[in-house]
Amino acid sequence: MTMMLFPMPGNERMTYAIAERVGCSVGKLELRRFPDGESYIRLHSAVAGCAVAVVCTLARPDDQFLQLLFAARLLRESGARSVHLVAPYLAYMRQDRRFHDGEALTSRQFAQLISAEFDGLVTVDPHLHRYSNLQEIYSIETEALTASPLLAQWICDHVEAPLIIGPDSESEQWAGAIAGLIDAPHAVFTKSRRGDRDVLIAAANLSAWKGRMPILVDDVISSGHTLANAAREILEQGFPAPIGLAVHGLFASDAEAMLRGLGCRLVTTDSIPHSSNAIALAAILGNALGGQVAAIDAKRLRNRPK
Repeated sequence: MTMMLFPMPGNERMTYAIAERVGCSVGKLELRRFPDGESYIRLHSAVAGCAVAVVCTLARPDDQFLQLLFAARLLRESGARSVHLVAPYLAYMRQDRRFHDGEALTSRQFAQLISAEFDGLVTVDPHLHRYSNLQEIYSIETEALTASPLLAQWICDHVEAPLIIGPDSESEQWAGAIAGLIDAPHAVFTKSRRGDRDVLIAAANLSAWKGRMPILVDDVISSGHTLANAAREILEQGFPAPIGLAVHGLFASDAEAMLRGLGCRLVTTDSIPHSSNAIALAAILGNALGGQVAAIDAKRLRNRPK
């Protein structure tokens, strides 16, 4: 299988780790900006006949998307047989319905933009709350991996007598899955949101699990207010400061300082580069990408005119 990977800026470490996993080469894209802010992109690798994948975690999608689009089109124009996107963190999944009249349904709009440029998408734990799967909004081949087994293994390796806690109902899918994998008790708090940074947490009574180490589990740490309010409730019930364990660490604004100020240890996967990264995703991303390329090649062969 001929495949080449291309890192967008800031994704070099993940790209080389995936390339080592699947045994492929890393190509070179030159990207810079003109003085007026417009992008310059030049391809320095021969890709004709290759399956190519662009690696770009979409933690800053508004800043990243145009260069990503230009790179995908350049690779296709240069003869790549298929163009894939490896986005360990996939943006624009939370606006999955119109909460107020006149709102843009950005999850669908972003999916349409990505689907127009790529043949396949590989990501990890996208925020699937009101969508059952990515195929509801993406028209290309998609692979939505879960990091739950990796998070569970990290807990097994580092924590004795864990208590898994989901800070809200949306986190139940991760908290429940991880607790099941390691045979640990778990509880889920309830949340009411009055604004982007105004969150009320109703905590479950944890007294039955005194002596266990609380671990707050979620898919994304963004503003940090949901985890911080849950951590305060845990502290008030006489437990030590919890570990904040998440798949994706966005850490917007002062989120990290706020959580560390409460005594929380922070642990994330390397989907978004951060000092809290302790869980590597390259193996599952590489395996999924290789399978997706093979599946698209097989489909192309089946559909080839005889």
